[in-house]
Amino acid sequence: MTLLYLAALLVALTGMVMLDRRFTLFFWAAPWRAAIVLIAGVLFFLAWDLGGVLGNIFFRGETLFMTGLQVFPEIPLEEVFFLTLLCYLTMNVYGFVTSRAHDAHDARELRLDAGAATRADDANSRANDGGEHPWPSSGGTP
Repeated sequence: MTLLYLAALLVALTGMVMLDRRFTLFFWAAPWRAAIVLIAGVLFFLAWDLGGVLGNIFFRGETLFMTGLQVFPEIPLEEVFFLTLLCYLTMNVYGFVTSRAHDAHDARELRLDAGAATRADDANSRANDGGEHPWPSSGGTP
């Protein structure tokens, strides 16, 4: 029972990895950048937690679902995995939103390009309907 929370965090992290792999969101998009961002995020929040502990703001809660192991005073082992999940989730959401925004932007540009091509085709059609040719004739009188 003491590993239940850690196991739940590991299952959630596995889900984040699978989503990342399926949609190429974070680590599968840029592994080195992702590693740096994830490590920086986890270290930032660990420092935040440590500051809260030193300021007597944060305290470790006792529960049967946790291992009881601590990485720092009043900071349980599970906190590192929770912060990793939090940062990974945030970056996966960011990767999803930005990829969808890029897809929408590309689709909009494609529609604009198609509209320009259609207008050019219409202009050529109107020119041809009036007896004018956009190319010179090969001989004789027009």
